[in-house]
Amino acid sequence: MRGYFVSFEGPDGAGKSTVLKEVLNQIGSELKTQYLVTREPGGSKIAEKIRDIILDPANDKMDNKTEALLYAASRSQHVEEIIRPALKEGKVVFSDRYVDSSLAYQGAGRDLGIQEVKQINDFATDKLNPDLTFFLDLDPEVGLKRIEKLRPGQEDRLEQENLAFHKKVYAGFLKVKETYPERFVTVDATQPIDQVVAQVIATLKQRMPELF
Repeated sequence: MRGYFVSFEGPDGAGKSTVLKEVLNQIGSELKTQYLVTREPGGSKIAEKIRDIILDPANDKMDNKTEALLYAASRSQHVEEIIRPALKEGKVVFSDRYVDSSLAYQGAGRDLGIQEVKQINDFATDKLNPDLTFFLDLDPEVGLKRIEKLRPGQEDRLEQENLAFHKKVYAGFLKVKETYPERFVTVDATQPIDQVVAQVIATLKQRMPELF
């Protein structure tokens, strides 16, 4: 069986990590092949160290292009060390964020251009794209309030950005989603989590029946 690559995207506070964890709690034992759960930025030893640099609130002088290149560097290591080998072994890789986040955050949010950021990430990943991407759709203002409630005073450098930035990121996600309709599935993240999880599981079973 060939490997499958599934990514979870969405604005900060949309619940990606929580949903992914609960989905696998429910279906992990049903899958006919091994699976791997990973995250971005990070996912490998070197990539996690780059993550620390990117998200550290103390690094408030970071240039926008530096930020985009650090994300791409972290991703390159992640793909070569973790994702691609797992796919070659026939595993299902579930990733909490991937390239689409860079297109939205740095391409749109930082005004670097979606196409420009896509080019550096195509180079970084040798154009490895997910087979399926779940977009957890949530108003950025609601997401930021969720974070403030769950982790008061612990927001990372990007979460601390103003609402105008997060609105641009959200608009960027919508543009990216329109560009790749064949792999994007939108899930309303305002629903109770059990409904969100149920929709994700139903979609996986519909789109990848051979895994079950």
